[in-house]
Amino acid sequence: MSTAFLPSNYLPILVFFFIALGFGVVTILMGYLVRPKNTYDQKLVPYESGILPESDARQQFPLRYYLIAMLFVLFDIEAVFLYPWAVSFSQLGMFALVEMILFISVLFVGYFYAWKKGALEWD
Repeated sequence: MSTAFLPSNYLPILVFFFIALGFGVVTILMGYLVRPKNTYDQKLVPYESGILPESDARQQFPLRYYLIAMLFVLFDIEAVFLYPWAVSFSQLGMFALVEMILFISVLFVGYFYAWKKGALEWD
């Protein structure tokens, strides 16, 4: 019966953990020792370009921005599904053609719905 507290299979994981922890500590310490410490008021101002901020950085974006972003992602996903289907169309047969027509028709219904609701207008 072995009295070892740590199983030998976990020893490489423990070694890797200490190497990663040591690397993090060493890099932070080296950065602290090497970086310049001459801070001044102008450097501490946000946007170090010299231009003072005109408003708060936490402004709200219009809801239309998010709707158009979601529509872009949806139609991007359509392209991701459409390309492999087109490449292997000759092997898939008529069933895949019907499935893709249904898929594109559902997307077009959603597109026309968004268009009628005014989600694509950028004002």
